[in-house]
Amino acid sequence: MSLQTCYQELGGDFHDVMQRLPYESMVKKFVLKFLDDTSFNDLCTAMKTGDYAKAFMASHTLKGICQNLSFTRLYQSSAKLTEALRDGAPDIMQAKLLAVTVIEDYQITAEAIKKFKNEN
Repeated sequence: MSLQTCYQELGGDFHDVMQRLPYESMVKKFVLKFLDDTSFNDLCTAMKTGDYAKAFMASHTLKGICQNLSFTRLYQSSAKLTEALRDGAPDIMQAKLLAVTVIEDYQITAEAIKKFKNEN
């Protein structure tokens, strides 16, 4: 699988990331490092324990990483969750629904990256 195909599978914008990071080897390095980032796990833990301030920080970090790597699908869902959690007084039901979408989008992203990693 090519890196461009990986981006198609995860719902990202390969052209956009290549304008931000000038070398495909650099993009590959950061895409593979994404799997080691703890923001998603921190988000899940914070949502389960009701620590919405920590959930906000984790979703904000995840959103930023996805924006920098042009992981469009996961960026969009994590951005919505970040805004729902902003200012410490979230609409809990809305935040929980948005978190479900983030989880689904993360799984799609992680699976595409794992497939890319295993084939390269």
